[in-house]
Amino acid sequence: MALSVSNLCKEYSDFKLDNVSFHLPKGYIMGLVGKNGAGKSTTIKSILNITDFSGKILIDGKDNRVDEIAVKQSEGVVVDNPFFPVSFTLKQIDKYVGSFYDNWDSDKYYTLLKKFSLSKDKKVSELSRGMGVKLQLAVALSHNAKLLVLDEPTSGLDPVARDELMDILMEYIEDSENSILFSTHISSDLEKIADYITIISNGKIFYSGEKDTLLSKYFIIKGDYRKIPESFRNKLVGIRKYDDSFEAIIDKENCDKIDKSQFSLENAKIDDILIYTERDSRL
Repeated sequence: MALSVSNLCKEYSDFKLDNVSFHLPKGYIMGLVGKNGAGKSTTIKSILNITDFSGKILIDGKDNRVDEIAVKQSEGVVVDNPFFPVSFTLKQIDKYVGSFYDNWDSDKYYTLLKKFSLSKDKKVSELSRGMGVKLQLAVALSHNAKLLVLDEPTSGLDPVARDELMDILMEYIEDSENSILFSTHISSDLEKIADYITIISNGKIFYSGEKDTLLSKYFIIKGDYRKIPESFRNKLVGIRKYDDSFEAIIDKENCDKIDKSQFSLENAKIDDILIYTERDSRL
């Protein structure tokens, strides 16, 4: 496994990450999704070992706390803003970052800067949002990172820059040893490149597994609420009622227990599933 998160817990005064577990095989991309405050950032901070937590996190089979130095060598991180000194030029980043990594490859770094149309003489402070993302990717790829952890990398990027980033990520995982954990609010990006989806809702895992399985799992159901058997109503997720009508999502396995001719059913997309799960106070 590229990444294995088991029974991850973290408690704050007003929030609890509750026994979060999921697994990412090597050579694949996993989308990590959920509303703001659902627990995505806390999960990522735990994976990067920059916050205390209970549970166990393995990266390429290594415990991220016990084998912290080895793990840092094999993971790359892309966050909202570059974490490099803003006064440094990209040429200075070569020496600054290279000293931290055993496998740092300066030639590869400069090749990637050229590929990403980044001038080595440009300062970090002069980079646009998209350029900052590309710089972090260039650094990660230049020390042979096997796991990329991306926290909202496409937020604020224009469609062209987002499309370029998707191409870079797809090229990266062509090596079946490389993997990506990708936190984002933009479901179209996930529908384009993700192999696996993990949904966090109120600090708990609602779903973790193959994207195609998720998209084939749920219907949006609409109709007359009075026609839903009372014993069956707890099967509806995120129900919203309008007088006698309603809408919700429902696991397709449960649809055999109702008269489908009485209701409108349509396939749910990732955004639909997120919206309905966040409506449901039981989750």
